[in-house]
Amino acid sequence: MSDTILTQRAEGILTLTLNRPEKKNAFTHDMYEAATQALQQADADGDVRVVLLKGAGGIFTAGNDIGDFLEHPPTGEDSAVFQFLRALVRFSKPVVAAVEGPAVGIGTTMLLHCDYVLAGEKTRFHMPFVNLGLCAEGASSLLLPRVAGLALASELLMLGEPFDAATALRAGLINKVLPEATLHETALERARAFAARPAEALRVTKRLVRGPIRAEVEEALKREGAEFVQRLQSDEAREAFMSFMSRARK
Repeated sequence: MSDTILTQRAEGILTLTLNRPEKKNAFTHDMYEAATQALQQADADGDVRVVLLKGAGGIFTAGNDIGDFLEHPPTGEDSAVFQFLRALVRFSKPVVAAVEGPAVGIGTTMLLHCDYVLAGEKTRFHMPFVNLGLCAEGASSLLLPRVAGLALASELLMLGEPFDAATALRAGLINKVLPEATLHETALERARAFAARPAEALRVTKRLVRGPIRAEVEEALKREGAEFVQRLQSDEAREAFMSFMSRARK
């Protein structure tokens, strides 16, 4: 697949590992493309019954690699980041995620489209979109108020401050908080549990659970994406990114 998106198949489980730990597994354009391809192939592969998402090096993902992101900014619905999000939304089989370390930006919002999420006790979540002059993405403007409530969703999205695993649990982003030492073992055990269930019954059940709001989610992705692209061209975003890059060089 690629050196930065590793795939491993065993026991009906496709493990998809973000593998760029020296950059905190920050997504590049190529990583989005590789992850999208992996999800699409897994959905079509009858031998794959569940996907397990994780990051290498005790890190989930720091979100977008800002340098790469500015070189390959999203310009429309066909941009790599939006294709990845649609592939995750449309994935018909169970998705389990094991989250530890930083889970920034899309590293948090993508969890709204997973079916079972475990987080380490020291995990720090962050949706800093407003701080960068941007707006919510990943259909988080639709889904987060529904799972977290309007008050908490507004706090997390509009202030853009980091929050801990206990808050993520309260917000409905994750299923359980675990010690880091047992996180991946438990995530694999849960993935095996999904893989052991009748495959078609799981697909039908996931469709019944997520289907009623599927059109709303896809519309939210489009709406947010259009706003996101416009915000990238704003003076606020340019100033925020210049400030971020200046700090990163120090």
